Amino acid sequence: MVTIKDVAAEAGVAISTVSKVLNGYDGVSPLTKEKVNSAVTRLGFTPNLVAAALSSKRSKRIALLLKLVVNNASMDEINMRYLFGAISSAMDNRLDAVTVFHETVRDMDEEALTAYLKSQSIEGVIIFGLNRDDSVLLKLIDSEAFKIVVVDSVITNRSTSSVAIDYASAQYDVIMRTFENIEGNRILYIAGKDSSYSTALKLEGLGRIEDEMKTKAKVVYGDYSELAARELTFKYAGKSDVIACGSDLMAIGAMRALMELDIFKPVCGFGGIKLMAYAGKQMNTVRQDFEALAREAVKRVRELLEGAEGASYTIGYDLVRVKYRDVLI
Repeated sequence: MVTIKDVAAEAGVAISTVSKVLNGYDGVSPLTKEKVNSAVTRLGFTPNLVAAALSSKRSKRIALLLKLVVNNASMDEINMRYLFGAISSAMDNRLDAVTVFHETVRDMDEEALTAYLKSQSIEGVIIFGLNRDDSVLLKLIDSEAFKIVVVDSVITNRSTSSVAIDYASAQYDVIMRTFENIEGNRILYIAGKDSSYSTALKLEGLGRIEDEMKTKAKVVYGDYSELAARELTFKYAGKSDVIACGSDLMAIGAMRALMELDIFKPVCGFGGIKLMAYAGKQMNTVRQDFEALAREAVKRVRELLEGAEGASYTIGYDLVRVKYRDVLI
């Protein structure tokens, strides 16, 4: 049986050089590559593909860092769509993707998290759901120890890219559509988390509407909770003409509260999740293609691993009304 040692002797190079050529590393001259490949052909050497997959070619392994949210069906759907898009794209891009949940590493400091990721042979990280209070992750980004893509944030540096929709424009568009054929200009805006990067961008879109409609929205925070949005609607709905929510789950809570109050006010959400079809009444929402976001993130982290510098990338969105028949299987 021909071994890598035999190939090295035939080519007149070190075993490590043969390994570099077989695994596609840079830093090997064209002449040396030709010698090794010729030796492989002459000897009929077949590399151990399993061993190659487990080799030290660490630049091909990425981590998908997600946050678990207990008792939140909408986040279950979103995370599954993220995972499906990322894993399928990783396969297409010949990357090895492993899933890391934020809850398993949240007690680590930057040094411990860096050591943990490197122990898993990870050189690229895709972070989903980054918030401004995720101090360790922000330090990890600043360190540039890994090639990173943040999804739904706008942070960039030489080693970090961002992938998101245009949140400000999307929020503006969906609220303006909801105001069609509606008299009045009073807005109850139920935002997500104050620490969320996407919330800040959505509020920029709301600010544009306030300027154009010469109004001042009532902004409250529902923490992406259906229950919280329901209670806030009970409290503030009477002084609004339209209720805009920073997530679909909160829009469902707001609509359910209005139905209990037996009053009608238009409500809009954000996200485009399937649960919107079961809200009782149709609502406008921004449909985000979570699978496409994840696929784009994998593409961009691959480019970073290949030497590209970090940049900001934006993908499109749609304004929709999620209908029950559209989600039937």
